[in-house]
Amino acid sequence: MKQNQSSITSLISAFGRAYHCQYDTPLIFDDYLAKALITPQEFADIRENMIQGIHFFNPDMAHLIKDDPDMILKWITQVQLSPITLARAAYCEHVLLHEITLGLKQVVILGAGMDTFALRHPELKDTLELFEVDYPATQQFKRERLHQANLIIPDNLHLVPMDFTHEPSYERLNNEGLKKRKTLVTLLGVSYYLTKENLSNLLRHIFSDLPTGSSIVLDYADEHLFEEKGRFNRVENMVKMAAMGGEPMQSCLTYEKMERLLSDVGLLIYEHLSPEDIQDRYFSNRTDELSAFETNHFIHAVKK
Repeated sequence: MKQNQSSITSLISAFGRAYHCQYDTPLIFDDYLAKALITPQEFADIRENMIQGIHFFNPDMAHLIKDDPDMILKWITQVQLSPITLARAAYCEHVLLHEITLGLKQVVILGAGMDTFALRHPELKDTLELFEVDYPATQQFKRERLHQANLIIPDNLHLVPMDFTHEPSYERLNNEGLKKRKTLVTLLGVSYYLTKENLSNLLRHIFSDLPTGSSIVLDYADEHLFEEKGRFNRVENMVKMAAMGGEPMQSCLTYEKMERLLSDVGLLIYEHLSPEDIQDRYFSNRTDELSAFETNHFIHAVKK
């Protein structure tokens, strides 16, 4: 993903979380600070662009609810925009908080975007160090947004500028205070855009100096990514939008291949959630349109 696209993508993701907090119930993930990082004009612009895009997402639905823009926006966010973002954030935070009870002191968030965990958990400021890694432009953008929202960057949050997908330089992380101790790494919304080889190299690189017991939470697309249409063609739409944006999705793996890739870099799968598992855990018994994406999986893997 290019630097300017990274900021836009992080804004749209924050929009999805902010919309969910304001309009959906029950909440899958309560990111009550997300809206503070989006200006009112940006919120309005993203809203309008989503509404105008209904003809791309579903021409039939565009005809049925053409006179109700609020209903159009709700349909798009619940069907297309929010499900993956909300579920993977909820899963990752669940793992993170559990690891803290086991003594975790260090977290590296790759592709952090507008992550708000450190801001939402001030009680951890003296016990947990967080290293958010993203493009320099995205990090500067986030600093500006935090300042505009009168949100102070806590002392335990380190914003590390780096294009970790191409030229990882973990010397920067070390310079920011990353220590060789048990660490949780998160890699959400990134693996799809990397080749299998690049993903393997990234994982090998970042875990090379981390001790046994360190782990990673990541999401990935299964082998059906490029053939599955999904509800209302949403999987196909996701793939098309990525290609149209100049960053085509490149990686889709069977569970067995993902297991082998992780094993080759010294990681063992501790927990795996299939789309059916994600549906049961985060979307069951809902009366709205939110549901688990058909090809999306979550994994928590631990270094041997």
